[in-house]
Amino acid sequence: MKIDRPKISPELSSKNFQDIFYEEDPTLEVCEIIDSTFENESVDRVRLYDAVIKNCKFTNTDFSNIDITDVCLENCDLSNVNLSNSSVHRVEFKNSKLIGVNFTESSLGNVKFENSILNLAAFGNSKLEKIIFNETSLNNADFFDCKLKKVEFQLCSLDEANFDQTSLKGIDISSSTFDTLTVSVNDLRGCKVSTYQAVQFATLLGLIIKD
Repeated sequence: MKIDRPKISPELSSKNFQDIFYEEDPTLEVCEIIDSTFENESVDRVRLYDAVIKNCKFTNTDFSNIDITDVCLENCDLSNVNLSNSSVHRVEFKNSKLIGVNFTESSLGNVKFENSILNLAAFGNSKLEKIIFNETSLNNADFFDCKLKKVEFQLCSLDEANFDQTSLKGIDISSSTFDTLTVSVNDLRGCKVSTYQAVQFATLLGLIIKD
């Protein structure tokens, strides 16, 4: 599946994330932010546009209601960051840690998570469209009551992920792995799975398989 990549300007000014406190409104745009630390902070309605963010730490920061558009984040730590009620579009997360990140009640479109860790991530009540999770760990991630459209899980770990009240129709998880998964029989309909996963689901449903 092809998704729209971030549209990033060829020339970006260098900034520190702390500069957001000196802006008239909390906006950083057309910039490159490298080796910046912004931990345990709280800023409402931040807007990040047209930016490259590398080697930055944002752990335990409250970014609720954030708007992130046309941004590439690489080697960043967003563990336990609050991104609830956010709008995230044309964004790439590469080699990043997002353990326990909160994406609840958010809208994500044309987003790629690559070689990243999203264990314990919360996506509850969110809309995800044109999303690629590639070689990403989503153990214990919560997708409760989500709307998934054109979402791919490529070579991911989904152990103990929760898809309660979330339809997996048309979603391909065949290349991903898990021991257990929380999902109802109705929500599994139309989900693309491997032969081995079909046996796993049958076992989870309590069927006794005999050769």
